[in-house]
Amino acid sequence: MSGTTAFEFGIFTFGELTRGADGAPLSAAGRLRDVLEWAKVADEAGLDVFGVGEHHRADFAVSSPQVVLAAAAAVTSRIRLTSTVTVLSSADPVRTFEDFATLDLISGGRAELTAGRGAYTESFPLFGQVLARYDEYFEDRLDLLLRLRELCDVLVIHRDRSRPERPA
Repeated sequence: MSGTTAFEFGIFTFGELTRGADGAPLSAAGRLRDVLEWAKVADEAGLDVFGVGEHHRADFAVSSPQVVLAAAAAVTSRIRLTSTVTVLSSADPVRTFEDFATLDLISGGRAELTAGRGAYTESFPLFGQVLARYDEYFEDRLDLLLRLRELCDVLVIHRDRSRPERPA
């Protein structure tokens, strides 16, 4: 946490593909360049956290927050990097754990994971899932992700806003 404030400041994005100042649609590559610039500026400005969300739709540039956050780790030095949100309902929890553990190592311990169910359910068919099992998918995958965390002391998944001490 910065200074003496009792709360933290940060920004997040889903990499929305809106229109540029000239009215032309932004490209996914252009938006991703913007996202990395925002991370760099947020770090330089002293913000506490930078987050990237996940979507599997044509109107968003980010389908893999962990990849974008790894790129952000290369252009930042102190800001925490988090997913906002990782759609655990349609993800492999082992792969998710490994990806964020790797991101945590690359970033020098700055990775955080926010897991969620996913508000946009049209992505479920992309992963061969049945919408009627929405709750079951999330509960099963969250259970496995939390068990992995208990087995490995690499990645910290926060249940609250406190951050445990990391060994030197």
